Formats: sequence, structure tokens, C-alpha cells
Amino acid sequence: MFKLLFFFAVLILSSNASVQDFCVADLKGPESPAGYSCKAVTKVTVNDFMFSGLNAAGNTSNIIKAAVSPAFAAQFPSLNGLGLSAARLDLAPGGVIRTVPFHTHPGASEVLLVVQGSITAAFVSSANTVYLKTLKKGELMVFPHGLLHFQVNASYSSVAYVFFSSSNPGLQITDFALFANDLSTKLVEATTFLDEAQIKELKGVLGGTG
Repeated sequence: MFKLLFFFAVLILSSNASVQDFCVADLKGPESPAGYSCKAVTKVTVNDFMFSGLNAAGNTSNIIKAAVSPAFAAQFPSLNGLGLSAARLDLAPGGVIRTVPFHTHPGASEVLLVVQGSITAAFVSSANTVYLKTLKKGELMVFPHGLLHFQVNASYSSVAYVFFSSSNPGLQITDFALFANDLSTKLVEATTFLDEAQIKELKGVLGGTG
């Protein structure tokens, strides 16, 4: 009898579970760790499920000579709750840096697909092993969740698309985390192998204070 009652209890709870085909984000509401609340289904149209924001090249006139154009839930609301997103990566020709410097995505793994030029990419494991490869058009590379990685332009001009295992993967660039904030130079010096002059120079370049 107990087993029978347990079976019916599970059946009832399962039948009352909330099951939705999709949850197009209502960007007028707040974002939570679980994502956005859902837009009313009666207001959802086919246009919510397409996005043209990756057609054009991003603006690479910046210090790293690179641009990332995102298609995350905030830009493409139908991705909300689906556990995936995308972006376009443009790496400018010439210049000194032409790179997406060491960074992590706290919320996702990443797949990079080169569609123009060639890109040297790498990630570093928690054992400090470097996995490095120069990718040509049509080749992919995966960057596991949370690991430090970078992409460097290895040709005249390169374009790639990246795909993430989250609708909001997050981004933290190591250099900016260290030198574009108001953490005191003395504390940065105490927690890195850099001297005061080097830290002040990097803070000056990246707009940090302290």
C-alpha cells in the first residue's frame, strides 16, 4: 500500500510540474541567477527567435584591436533559460596586440569556430598545462568551463564565431581585473610578481587607480 501511495504521489507531483517550450526573456524585469522572467506567450512572435546582430563586424578600434559582439539573453531574449548563446569575434589586421587576452567565462564552456583568417588559441588547465593551437578557417577549438584562455590573430584579418553553454556566460579579463580597478598598487604588488613601476604603468594604460 505504501509503495502504491508513493507512486501516485510522484505521479501527481510530476503532472503539476511546470513544463514550458521556451521562456523568452522579459528584459523589462530584473535578471536573477536563474535568468529573466518570461515574456507573456501571447506577446511572443517568430521574430523573438531570430537575431541579426552578428552580421556586421564589431568595432576593433580599441586597445586590444578586437571586438566581441554578443548574442546573449540580454541581446537575444529567446536564449533565456536554454543554456546556450553565441558571439562574433573580430580581430583587426596589423597593430601590436590583435588579441582577446587571457580571460575566463565563469558561467560556461566555449567553442570557437574560425570563419576567416587564422587564430592562435590556447587554454591553461588547473595543472598549468598549456593547450595551444593555430586554427584555420573551418576549424574549431573548445575551452572548458572556467579555464583561462586567449585568442590571437595569426593572419591579416580574422573572424570567428563562439558558442557558449550558457545564455549568460560572463566574462573576466585577467589584465583588467588586476589593473583597471581601484585596488592599491601596494596590494597588487604584494599579490603578483610585478614591481611598483610596472603596476603603475599598466594601471595608466588600462585606466586603473590606486
